[in-house]
Amino acid sequence: MCGRFVSVSSPRQLAARFGVDDPELPEHEPDYNVTPRADVLVVRDRPARDDRPARRVLSRVHWGLIPSWAASAAGRDSLINARAESVADKPAFRNAFRRRRCIVPADAFYEWQRGPRHRQPTARRARPQPFLVRRRDGDPLALAGLWEIWRDPAVADPDAPGAWVRSCAIVTTDADRLVAPVHDRMPVVLAEDAWDTWLDPGEHDVERLRALLVPAPDEWLEMFAVSTRVNDVRENDAGLLTPVEPTTRFPPAPS
Repeated sequence: MCGRFVSVSSPRQLAARFGVDDPELPEHEPDYNVTPRADVLVVRDRPARDDRPARRVLSRVHWGLIPSWAASAAGRDSLINARAESVADKPAFRNAFRRRRCIVPADAFYEWQRGPRHRQPTARRARPQPFLVRRRDGDPLALAGLWEIWRDPAVADPDAPGAWVRSCAIVTTDADRLVAPVHDRMPVVLAEDAWDTWLDPGEHDVERLRALLVPAPDEWLEMFAVSTRVNDVRENDAGLLTPVEPTTRFPPAPS
């Protein structure tokens, strides 16, 4: 799964990286411990409409997808991830999968390795150890995402602030060989030559889209243990990205 990530690249850097053609970039403060329910940046292709040209934009949306047909926003916190294996069929995600796909830029993401449980019946499991996963070349990751727009029935005026809520989920797949020692799932990291296809709102070929939702090649990423401070959602500083000692690193650092 993907329950936390890092978002420190500026909107201008992300616009250059993902080919965003948007003169009005949103403001963004570096976030070293992005949590569910946060407002996050996504890249999406906005189709032409009336006198408005097609454009690739950088938007701020709520992390925790609210299906367009939902009667309320209750339970949205649980829809932070969509499984690649069922995303085309699950009611909460299938409409977004066909029409509203996005990229969630991330400078890194966290996964947790569960510690062994002692044999005593009353013993607790050891504290989970967080690991940070990032690209070896330092570029932001292009996480496959879905976005949705939901009309809040509690707001009578459709033009009032909050009447419409944009939200997203991150698509996950089986872990690659790098991440597998820590967790059996990981977010889908899209290759650059897949971005246009994934973002194209006119692309409806389910099998072609599914073919993009695969584990990242092992050589793209690196992973290492970081401080358990990450476990506390109140912790948010650059020190969270520092490897801990003794360093557990995948792949091992060259000797």
